[in-house]
Amino acid sequence: MPTMQLDIITAERVTYSDEVNAVVAPGIEGELGILPQHAPLLTTLQPGELRIVKEGEEDTFIAVSGGFLEVMANKVVILADTAERSEEIDMARAEEAVRRAQERLDRRASDVDLERGLAALRKSQFRIKVARRRRERPPSSPAS
Repeated sequence: MPTMQLDIITAERVTYSDEVNAVVAPGIEGELGILPQHAPLLTTLQPGELRIVKEGEEDTFIAVSGGFLEVMANKVVILADTAERSEEIDMARAEEAVRRAQERLDRRASDVDLERGLAALRKSQFRIKVARRRRERPPSSPAS
């Protein structure tokens, strides 16, 4: 199966760098699927779940809070505001962030506060969704 290089980079670190078979990203206008030899593309990402497909492995899920995705010369580069693998997400912290964001929405004083509160709530909810994916997976069976 053909592959392409994927690099996910934040201001703090390289979150992921490897050859992959497909990437499904939360594009600004909906889910965006990228396969090897995809046409050049530059787009904005919204907060959501990024799925990485590698033949012979379980899919990898990463929570991103926005950023940019570029496809060029069989390489995908994601410059993310934040990017966390499912196993890195602290569920208790993420649930607390959802609670705080909901409180902020309840006491909002302006449209700016509403927009910030909604953004924080969406980001926290996607972090929880990605973290739960890892925890809800059935145990892998040994390879035959």
